[in-house]
Amino acid sequence: MAKDKTPVTPAILFMKKNGIKFTLRPYRYEEHGGTGVAARELGVDEHIVIKTLVMEDDGGKPLIVLMHGDKMVSTKSLARMIGVKSVSPCDPQVAEKHSGYRVGGTSPFGTKHVLRIFMEEGIAALPRILINAGSRGLLAEIEPAELIRTLRPVSVRVAK
Repeated sequence: MAKDKTPVTPAILFMKKNGIKFTLRPYRYEEHGGTGVAARELGVDEHIVIKTLVMEDDGGKPLIVLMHGDKMVSTKSLARMIGVKSVSPCDPQVAEKHSGYRVGGTSPFGTKHVLRIFMEEGIAALPRILINAGSRGLLAEIEPAELIRTLRPVSVRVAK
């Protein structure tokens, strides 16, 4: 009997446990390459490659923002929307402590701690997305409805 070659990450285990239909899309990871490299390597529009960004509010409460790969987060708009003074990206070590993932391989699925999740509203309208599967150089192709069903992110409009 052939052994299953599917990598095992907390994100993949979460997706399997929750019945998410996904296709793993490995690519050659480049340090600091971001979604641009993933899109180039996989031959897709960077807009459908979704970034998982670990941030924190002015009180130090961590949160995740899901954003189109070709967009940036307006932290001022996000802070206003969630009723805090400010939001800023976490230092990599802090982000890794909150999520349980190495920066560059952060997935919103199967995080070490339960984090508030905010999703740019345009993501829901896409027919499919590519999102990190919990390891550098490994994305999962899924329908946004599956992400919404399992994570119940708060929809926001904070892209710039």
